[in-house]
Amino acid sequence: MADPSSYRPRPGEIPDSPGVYRFRDEHRRVIYVGKAKSLRQRLANYFQDLAGLHPRTRSMVTTAASVEWTVVSTEVEALQLEYSWIKEFDPRFNVKYRDDKSYPYLAVTMNEEYPRVQVMRGHKKKGVRYFGPYAHAWAIRDTVDLMLRVFPVRTCSAGVFKNAARTGRPCLLGYIGKCSAPCVERISAEDHRELAEEFCDFMAGRTGAYLRRLEKQMAEAAEEMEYERAARLRDDIGALKKAMEKNAVVLADATDADLIAVAEDELEAAVQIFHVRGGRVRGQRGWVTDKVEEITTGALVEHALQQLYGEETGDAVPREVLVPALPDPVEPVQEWLTGRRGSNVSLRVPQRGDKKALMETVQRNAQQALVLHKTKRASDLTTRSRALEEISDALGLDSAPLRIECYDISHLQGDDVVASMVVFEDGLARKSEYRRFQIKGFAGQDDVRSMHEVITRRFRRYLAEKERTGEWTDGDEPGAAADPDTAAAGLAEPPASTLTEDDGRPKRFAYPPQLVVVDGGAPQVAAAQRALDELGIDDIAVCGLAKRLEEVWLPGDDDPVVLPRTSEGLYLLQRIRDEAHRFAITYQRAKRAKRFRSSPLDDVPGLGETRKQALIKHFGSLKRLRSATIEQICDVPGIGRKTAETIVAALAQAVPGGPAVNTATGEIMDDTEEPGQQTGSPGEPVSTGAPDERRGQER
Repeated sequence: MADPSSYRPRPGEIPDSPGVYRFRDEHRRVIYVGKAKSLRQRLANYFQDLAGLHPRTRSMVTTAASVEWTVVSTEVEALQLEYSWIKEFDPRFNVKYRDDKSYPYLAVTMNEEYPRVQVMRGHKKKGVRYFGPYAHAWAIRDTVDLMLRVFPVRTCSAGVFKNAARTGRPCLLGYIGKCSAPCVERISAEDHRELAEEFCDFMAGRTGAYLRRLEKQMAEAAEEMEYERAARLRDDIGALKKAMEKNAVVLADATDADLIAVAEDELEAAVQIFHVRGGRVRGQRGWVTDKVEEITTGALVEHALQQLYGEETGDAVPREVLVPALPDPVEPVQEWLTGRRGSNVSLRVPQRGDKKALMETVQRNAQQALVLHKTKRASDLTTRSRALEEISDALGLDSAPLRIECYDISHLQGDDVVASMVVFEDGLARKSEYRRFQIKGFAGQDDVRSMHEVITRRFRRYLAEKERTGEWTDGDEPGAAADPDTAAAGLAEPPASTLTEDDGRPKRFAYPPQLVVVDGGAPQVAAAQRALDELGIDDIAVCGLAKRLEEVWLPGDDDPVVLPRTSEGLYLLQRIRDEAHRFAITYQRAKRAKRFRSSPLDDVPGLGETRKQALIKHFGSLKRLRSATIEQICDVPGIGRKTAETIVAALAQAVPGGPAVNTATGEIMDDTEEPGQQTGSPGEPVSTGAPDERRGQER
């Protein structure tokens, strides 16, 4: 590990001008490339106290052994040089999106004498028109099959073309009218090229004029009683419209734009791009990258733009690029894109309307891509085994933790405090074992006390189950297993008969975990360990995962365990923690929604949802029901006198709330509807909007 002060440039040696810099390791390999508006200010940030640096930046500067720089005249030149050096040196500490060369494109080889339509992958070639990328090659072939009826362009390989020219017989597509057969000179090279140009124009989005021309020709053929030609034109129009339907209209007809969305966590980022041409989504692609450097969303967008347009020119760069966050500064990037296109390019964040709605769709795709990427990693058997081994080694466990339980606390400013318990066995979620808790021991917000209460309740139930089934003798300690050999391994399970109810279902808290993970840092870990100590349980390991830097905390340690960024064990712990958070916050929101929908009728014993609805439907509102007599309530089908008396007593004890308010307009609603009467969907209170407005402060 190198000391950054050993290769720090002397004061005044670094120029105060735009440029690009490279960090090299002891073997002279480039490990990081960056650009700066001021080289002096940027490089000074790397040579401050190591304790003040981000862990990933600290790892980079201690791996490096030297730094060098190149001065350029403008920030745009710096952007171009940075992109070239990243492509050339492939530095290990730079963000690099995994290559998208596998995405298929619809290509038209306009550089050949007889242009050919085909599926292409890999690097783009000069003189070839590309459309896409598409998610699957079969989607391209389906589109081409429909288009060849109207634009019978050559699709055969060079070998098939030469063989047909030699024998004087076209291929099958030539016989069925889906190829104009230039191989046997049914059409001249000039006419065939014009046909290929029309195909490209249609694929580029200029569809309206061509369809109108075909419709006019169909009408003229019908007037001249050329019904066969009119029917053929009708079928051609139908085929083109069917091909167009494969790409839904999302924006105005003339819109050409690329929409880029980013979903990220502390370790990885996923990028999704939608290509919109002529108002339709013509292609989609996505990348995933490791976050090997401290980086903002704007910087991730900048790297995505470099990879997306670094080798593109002309119309391949659209007039408009929509992003979730702008690079800082944005002017050089926008100027660079304008230079690549040859005309002005708008780079902005959509604020409203159809473009913002489409951006939300792209964002959902990016989030799903990130989740899918993590799930694929976690579902691989070899990867799961390596992850469990890495966790065992990092935490100093005797064996791999085959059962891991994770706990998280969720609340909304101290209200509706709940907790979740999720279970992973052999690295996979065991959703049937998930449990939810309401915090009952105290009121208010205290995550540490809440964690202590939840761990205590869960493992008190576990000890009660062991005692009830006689899994230990009277002389054993509660935390000891009946068989000391299996207890040392931490892997053996009690007999199946002691772990299942009479109907064969698992008992609620019968299985002990080998590892307890809590969402939080040292205080939450200490609370969980204290709860286990108070119960006399000493054979279950405890750790915590802190969100800020993904640090693993162990009980009693002053410093956290920092797992490597590429550690499969860290990925597994992170996925378990995120699942516990999701499960907790879902329960907390459900409780809050139920509280908003509460009614005095909920306290009436034996009154189910059907009869409550019948009462409200009969009287029209809770206020009218409150003023009704027992005899009037008995008139409702299914309501007897005893139930009616109970309803009247419950409503008399309930205190009426204030007037209902329309949260969208501030208007006081009709008296006939009271706050306790829910008329909207779950989670949308009638009386007040304040809790939902605070949703961003949920934990």
